[in-house]
Amino acid sequence: MTGAEGKSPVAILVPGDFNGHAVARIGKAFELVRIERADPGLVTEEMRAAVRGIASYAGINAAMIDALPNLEIIASFGVGYDSVDANHAAKRGVMVTNTPDVLTEEVADTAIGLLINTVRELYAAEKWLRDGDWVKNGNYRLSRLTLRGRSIGIFGMGRIGLAVARRIDAFGLRIAYHNRRKVEGLSYEYHATLRGLAEAVDTLICIAPGGAATEKAINAEILSALGSNGVLVNIGRGSVVDETALTAALESGAIAAAGLDVFADEPNVPRALLDAPNTSLLPHVGSASEHTRRAMADLCIDNLVAWFTERRPLTPVPETVKVKARA
Repeated sequence: MTGAEGKSPVAILVPGDFNGHAVARIGKAFELVRIERADPGLVTEEMRAAVRGIASYAGINAAMIDALPNLEIIASFGVGYDSVDANHAAKRGVMVTNTPDVLTEEVADTAIGLLINTVRELYAAEKWLRDGDWVKNGNYRLSRLTLRGRSIGIFGMGRIGLAVARRIDAFGLRIAYHNRRKVEGLSYEYHATLRGLAEAVDTLICIAPGGAATEKAINAEILSALGSNGVLVNIGRGSVVDETALTAALESGAIAAAGLDVFADEPNVPRALLDAPNTSLLPHVGSASEHTRRAMADLCIDNLVAWFTERRPLTPVPETVKVKARA
């Protein structure tokens, strides 16, 4: 499998921009192939013959998979992989891996920071100080909202959801959750429907994955159920929230505030959300520390190394868990 210097002749395709540490590791361990983006039209005959693996942030569709007949594995960078056609990959016998666990605590930290920032208006308060308004106009106004007495609903009680719940526990707040199914052994109140959860709480933290099943799941009905004191925090996927309905709810007072780290059409954020005085907005930085991104990069590449040396993945996604390495 490897040459005299320990470098594998296996060609790994990296479409578009990618983590620098990951690219360096691929270049040392494999034959690195770069293209501008994941576009089948950019795949040359040489790539068709040589490429056996892809390392990518995401965006690998069925056409891209079919353009590479010798493809064996797609190592996706990140825990979410909804923009990779994992079902088609499974049909083609192509393994898909992601990078769970290593980003769990970082994203949970971000979720809590975004929640507090949204409720207590910390960004606006800091801007008040930096702009000189504290000196010119006195104290910043009292925040209308507080965490005290809030009830927290978590939509998506997976690894990150559990990590967020542990942190919320420390605040002494009541926690409930909605999942596709109840988590065995978990004492938090379970709601079989998202509407039921929204009706039972005043703060909804979304950590749900993207995809057709959750597309615009948080809509006008859910926001209305959350209520006028309601706060929405989305740290999962932008596609889960109906942004038009959210904008209307924020403007009308149907909910009180929203904190968002993800958006439906990144990096394009609707002007109405940017202009809303009751939003806290972040540019998808949930896992964006050097420490965590390096760990994610290592796991992404470790999956490639394990696949081509031991013929097994480290963190396969559920859709491809039964895919076997080719002889």
